[in-house]
Amino acid sequence: MKPVSTIIIGAGQSGLAMSRQLMQRGVDHVLVDRGAIADTWRTQRWDSLRLLTPNWANCLLGDEYQGPDPDGYMDVAELVTRLEGYAHRTSALIYSATQVHRVCRSDNGYKLETSQGPLHSRTVVLATGAFVQPVVPALRSAVPGTVHQTTPNEYKRPGDLPEGGVLVVGAAATGVQLARELQASGRQVTLSIGGHIRLPRTYRGHDIEWWLHAIGLANERFDAVDDLERARRLPSPQLIGGPDPVDLNALQECGVEIVGRIAAIRDGQALFSGGLRHLCASADLKMHRLLDAIDAWITEWDLDSQLPATPRPAPTRLPVTPRLSRSLVDGGIRSILWATGFRPDFSWLDVPVFDRRGRLRHHGGVVDAPGLYVLGLPILRRRQSHQISGVGHDAAELSSHLRAHLDGRASQAA
Repeated sequence: MKPVSTIIIGAGQSGLAMSRQLMQRGVDHVLVDRGAIADTWRTQRWDSLRLLTPNWANCLLGDEYQGPDPDGYMDVAELVTRLEGYAHRTSALIYSATQVHRVCRSDNGYKLETSQGPLHSRTVVLATGAFVQPVVPALRSAVPGTVHQTTPNEYKRPGDLPEGGVLVVGAAATGVQLARELQASGRQVTLSIGGHIRLPRTYRGHDIEWWLHAIGLANERFDAVDDLERARRLPSPQLIGGPDPVDLNALQECGVEIVGRIAAIRDGQALFSGGLRHLCASADLKMHRLLDAIDAWITEWDLDSQLPATPRPAPTRLPVTPRLSRSLVDGGIRSILWATGFRPDFSWLDVPVFDRRGRLRHHGGVVDAPGLYVLGLPILRRRQSHQISGVGHDAAELSSHLRAHLDGRASQAA
C-alpha cells in the first residue's frame, strides 16, 4: 500500500468516528484492525452484556438511532451490526486481520510494522480503546492452584466456571453485573468491594444518562474537570443495561455476600479490609450530591410540577459484622473473577510518549509527538469521551487539529 496521510489503528466506534470526520475534511486515510469491525466487542465481552447507555445515546455523529426502542439497551450483536452498517454507509477503507506489531517515527511521519507488511503515513490515530487489557493485582500469584482464575475479557457465561462458589473482585459496572449473573446461575457469590460509584438507573422520570446530559455533566470539558487524572481513573457506575437496579442492596437481596476490598492472600486465606462501611457511605454521599444537582436544575428551570419528586435509593445496607477473611482451600471458593478494571494496550507504540508510570502523554487526545492522536480514552476531551455518544464529538475536534497539522498550521495544543 502506498503511503497515506493518516492511518487509524482500530476499527471500533472510535476509529469509525474519526474516519468519517477525516472524509469530510478531505484527508486520505485507512483503518487497520487486528480482526474485523468492532473486534473487541466481538471477542472480549460476555454473552449477556447489554450497553449501559440507552439506545438513543449509542449513536455516532450523523447516525442517530431510528429504531423502535430508543429507551432500551442494545446487546453486543446489535451494536456490532450498527457499527458495520455505519462503516458501509461512510465507505470506510478497512484493512482487517492486520495486526500492528510496531509503530515508530520515520522521516516523514510514521512507519507501521504489521502482519501484512510495512505501512507508512504522515499521521497516526490510536483508536484501539481504553478497555483492552484487564488490570489484575499482583496478589493473584498467591491464589492456590486449585482455584480457577479468570477476567471479564475471558469470561463468556457462567458455564465457563467450575461449579461452586465464586469470589468476584471489583464493584464497578462489570463486577456487579457478573456477580448478579453468577448468583442467578446457582453459584454462591462473594463480592469484594473497593471504591465504587452508585447511581440509580432512573430518577424523576428519566434515565440517569439523560440527566447527565441535561445538567451538562456529560459534556463537561477535560480542562474544566478538577483533579483530571483522578477523574480519569474513577470506576464505571454500578448500572446494568436494563431497568433493574444492580447496586449492593439489590445484590444482597438476591443472595450475594458483600465483603471489603481484598487486601492480601496468605496461607490460602483471602483477607479483606475493614473499610467497607466507609467506602459505601462515601458512594452514597456522592450519589446524593448528584441527585441534589439534578433537583436544583429542575427547580431552576421551573419543572418541579412536570417532574415530580421520586423516592431516592435507600442507604447501602451492610452486614453488622462483614466477613474479613475467606478460605480459598476448603472448597467454598472454586473461582475468582478479577473485575478490577482495564487499561489500554500501547505496547506496540515505539515512540517516547509515555510518562514514568507508563501512561500515554497527551493533551485532550493530541499526543506528545507531532502527528500522533488518540481517541476513546476516559475524559479525553469531555466526560463522555469513552462513550459512543461522545467519541464522535472528540473525533470532530481532533480531526480538525490533524488537518491543520497536515497543512502546517497546527501547534501541539488541542
